[in-house]
Amino acid sequence: MSDIAIRVENLSKRYLLGHQSNGQKGESTLRDDLVGAARGLLRRTREMARGGALVAGDSTEEFWALRDVSFEVKRGEVVGIVGRNGAGKSTLLKILSRITEPTSGRITLNGRVSSLLEVGTGFHPELSGRENIFLNGAILGMSRREIQAKFDEIVAFAEVERFLDTPVKRYSSGMYVRLAFAVAAHLEPEILIVDEVLAVGDVQFQKKCLGKMQSVAGEGRTVLFVSHNMSAIEQLTKTAVFLQGGKLLARGETSVVVEAYMDTSGSGMQVVFDIPGSQRNNDDSRARILQLRFERPTPVFSADEEFEFTALIISKRDEKNIRLSMTIFSVDGTPVGSTFGPPTANLSAQRECTLKMRINAPRLAPGRYYCGVSVGTGDNTTGFVDFDSALNTLNFEVRPLSGQEGTVASWHRSWGAIVFSQ
Repeated sequence: MSDIAIRVENLSKRYLLGHQSNGQKGESTLRDDLVGAARGLLRRTREMARGGALVAGDSTEEFWALRDVSFEVKRGEVVGIVGRNGAGKSTLLKILSRITEPTSGRITLNGRVSSLLEVGTGFHPELSGRENIFLNGAILGMSRREIQAKFDEIVAFAEVERFLDTPVKRYSSGMYVRLAFAVAAHLEPEILIVDEVLAVGDVQFQKKCLGKMQSVAGEGRTVLFVSHNMSAIEQLTKTAVFLQGGKLLARGETSVVVEAYMDTSGSGMQVVFDIPGSQRNNDDSRARILQLRFERPTPVFSADEEFEFTALIISKRDEKNIRLSMTIFSVDGTPVGSTFGPPTANLSAQRECTLKMRINAPRLAPGRYYCGVSVGTGDNTTGFVDFDSALNTLNFEVRPLSGQEGTVASWHRSWGAIVFSQ
């Protein structure tokens, strides 16, 4: 028997994106519309005759989700797959799970594959949890007796005993993912493929899942694990694959690959962060964060240097006693610490206001970090109310103290004072 569980050879996946043209700046004549419709009909007829996909729109654009990707995974190996959104990770897993066909290239799978790509994949919403366990087992090619032998273990792991005979469409997202993972991991696949779906579960369940995947790997089965949590990737895997723009950039020891990923995913020399609506976690429109920025040429700090940034805020109405708060995260997503500014600033309706936060010598360890920043009101006595939050912003780097290369900065209980100015 071959010791290679997965072999990917020159794998590519192309999609056709349709575009609808509406003339210059939205203006078009009846003649333009008729000509465009005729061209679109002719193109779709031609594609249908060739057996190609029908794409809406009067023009198309090629998009390569994967391009000439090749790698091998040995039997019993646990491999992490990292990359930014749109890198091609999910497309790769869908091809390996035989959900999507590749445009070109070849994959070889030696063993039964069980995959958990998104919440509820393979579940029938009208069937109960009990029925879906047997359905998934049958899809994997297991006999009813084999499924029954694992049934109690699956239910205990998923913690859904009370809801076994309830249609899964009534499950919460957490219950859904617990049962889906339990089924995928316990029905003895030779190859287990898990996407970022574990982010839906609570922290305790994520620990259980990581433990189970380690157990599966210890039994000689193969695991492919996609996550944006670099801490989980480094904890679970020894080797990793780095995808960017549909291409394979690195394949090797996890620590080396994660470092390469972090190098390309950093903020570079960005010091001004405009905050789009997609980055807002909470927004009741009483006040909004428009921009965050460092008042320096590069986002690089020394370990003993004060940390300072400026926030541009606009308020819908007059607000008093406004404060900023901030949580700093290491680049792998681990929260480092939080701080709340005193409620001292006042905002005027429909006027932009500049607030400044300063932390004196936070003594962060050398490395890369990012922040979550909130504007709101309240204090430890009355409670905090956030008007708006900006997540995954203010990326920065901390350099070691001069003459202390390779050392880790000490930590202090107090992060220092916070000073606001307008």
